Amino acid sequence: MSVPREDILDVLRQIKHPKEEKDIIRLDMVKDLTIEDGHVSFTVVVKDPDGPFASQVEEACQRLLHEEVSRELTVDVEVDSEMIPLGDDVMVGDQGGEKQQTSGEDGVQNTIAVASGKGGVGKSTVAVNLAMSLSEQGYEVALVDTDIYGPSIPKMMGMEGEKPRVNDERKMVPLEKHGVKTLSMGFMVDPDQAVVWRGPMVTKAVRQFLGDVDWGDIEYMILDLPPGTGDVQLTIVQTIPLTGAVIVSTPQDLALADARKGKAMFDNVNVPVVGMVENMAYFSPPDQPDRKYYLFGRAGAQELAQELDVPFLGEVPIQQEIRKSSDQGTPIVRSAPDSASTQAFAEIADQLTEQVALRNAEDDPTQKIEILYE
Repeated sequence: MSVPREDILDVLRQIKHPKEEKDIIRLDMVKDLTIEDGHVSFTVVVKDPDGPFASQVEEACQRLLHEEVSRELTVDVEVDSEMIPLGDDVMVGDQGGEKQQTSGEDGVQNTIAVASGKGGVGKSTVAVNLAMSLSEQGYEVALVDTDIYGPSIPKMMGMEGEKPRVNDERKMVPLEKHGVKTLSMGFMVDPDQAVVWRGPMVTKAVRQFLGDVDWGDIEYMILDLPPGTGDVQLTIVQTIPLTGAVIVSTPQDLALADARKGKAMFDNVNVPVVGMVENMAYFSPPDQPDRKYYLFGRAGAQELAQELDVPFLGEVPIQQEIRKSSDQGTPIVRSAPDSASTQAFAEIADQLTEQVALRNAEDDPTQKIEILYE
């Protein structure tokens, strides 16, 4: 009997943690999920092994899977409370939700790097609107602009000229707008001045953004990476354990070639690519919304995702409103909630959360890497 993994997760989402008021999948409590030949096994990690929830969750999982999937399904559920160290700053096992720590900060559950092999493909647009879509769906979201030389998040979020404050613990307090906690080098420097820094200074700034910040409890931290495969990317994977990466590309062959290199980079540092997004996929005239013109090629990123065995999260059309809303500081997810682009970003967010849930349930958390050569 073949059972789709997504069906198992959907059933387990019906089980809520009574104190958190969130389901055990969203809280990242389900670990070591395996599904094979009608047999499902997994571990539910709880904080209080003697509490009522720990004594009830095993029976609830088995009952719901039998009722919702099949009576013939063999279900093995283990309830565990063990704290498992996964590196200097990472632990799993502290009940819902098990948080991956950034450098010295707990409370960040999932860290998603949004990357592209080259510039000009709309990576920052995707990162901002993805963060907004996740926030609209009720998640606690942070957005970090790690493009030190060309920060664009302040303008796109309508936050130019704002400055973060420092709390009593000497940590930066991120700014917040549209329900998203935000930090960017653009908040620190004059927007008319160029940032002329060598690699070590860039590395220090990125580490401060990820570690010396009072983020609070965050379910999804979206990292808007600079294009390419350089210092910032390596610094991030050395500083925090990334849950996964999302690669953005247009359908154009030139962009796809660089997207392939981006996938190879994340493979080299053992960061799973949880999805690919095709931006600028097609153009539909406002007076002919049912017609699609494929200006940069058709389904190129979707085909590359299939070739590389990467989940395809969705495609975003070319719309003038995306450009206008970004320039005006109100992303399209907020400024035009009924637009085709907003619907596309909502679907991409849905697909991302599904892929992250599968990745967290089936695989060990990503660890920070150690670079042994320069």
